[in-house]
Amino acid sequence: MRLMNLFGDRARHTIVSGVPGQLGARAAIESGIRHEIAQDPPPLTGRPSVARYEEIARYMRRFDLVLTYNWGAIDGVMARRVFSKGVPPLVHHEDGFNADESGGLKAQRNVYRRIALGAAYALVVPSQTLATIARRVWRQPTDRVYRIANGIDVDRYAIAPVARAIPGFRRKAGEVVVGTLAGLRTVKDLPMLVRAVGGVSGRVRLVIVGEGPERANIEQAAKAMGLADRFHLPGFLPDPSRFVGLFDICALSSRSEQFPISVVEAMAAGVPIAAPPVGDLRAMVSSANAPFICEHHGEVFLRDAIQKLVDNQDLRRVIGIANREKARDEYGEAAMVAAYRRLYSAAIGKPGVFD
Repeated sequence: MRLMNLFGDRARHTIVSGVPGQLGARAAIESGIRHEIAQDPPPLTGRPSVARYEEIARYMRRFDLVLTYNWGAIDGVMARRVFSKGVPPLVHHEDGFNADESGGLKAQRNVYRRIALGAAYALVVPSQTLATIARRVWRQPTDRVYRIANGIDVDRYAIAPVARAIPGFRRKAGEVVVGTLAGLRTVKDLPMLVRAVGGVSGRVRLVIVGEGPERANIEQAAKAMGLADRFHLPGFLPDPSRFVGLFDICALSSRSEQFPISVVEAMAAGVPIAAPPVGDLRAMVSSANAPFICEHHGEVFLRDAIQKLVDNQDLRRVIGIANREKARDEYGEAAMVAAYRRLYSAAIGKPGVFD
């Protein structure tokens, strides 16, 4: 959606959801952006069949460029593999894995990806970890694997946060605020974060910004840890630049991540990160922050990392400055957008069409 907004009137977009009716991200599209929600598209998921692949391929022929995202759209890539005649170029994007592959990739899916991705003009990934998987496991040629790191408008995060941007949240004197931004899904393992923070000594408050099916489990974990009066779950909030700087520490507990945009946002706001060693996290953060990316996944390791940051305000400040500098130098939005513009223009053979 961010690219749609930034490309403006240079493209017209048709959105096909892999899960019918799941269109919550539509709210992020700015007014004036030319787009439509496909009303009767062929199903992107279901039992593999030649007939379904042919139907998907027929549908794709109406476009100049097709962009597919993650495992839920891989059948679109396979459809182009099976029925390529007249189908426009396709660029596939893989951002990471859900809970069903957080403990390890599924062999059958790896084989399916190897076959299907041969039909893609390019495969885009945000992390070095995924780029390595793409080359070694999915056996994609190096020249077709593009690593484009997630970028943001870092200048927006350098501005002081809005004190009351999180509804119902008020910082109390002497508190250290541990916060995170995440969909409340199993793969984020947020009950583990609650348990980790619950084990930290000192005046600590936990704020989890996001919404999803795991809300009840997270609330139960907070109750079990005696965090009820030091825990805030406000739901989804737009524009993190307004509130992420209210956190003293940004903590993740995910079982699987690659290059989480929430970490980039926290870094740009000058916040230190505590997290398990998933994806590119250790390489993403500043060298000063690297020791607080845990050696192993688990609440004890995460608790200890958070505790060290809670105990040392000066250390939090030094790490925050280093993170902000790295975000400014490496994770700016302009470089990301330029990379996508070059790739998409090359895919359709019209250099500069998205400039």
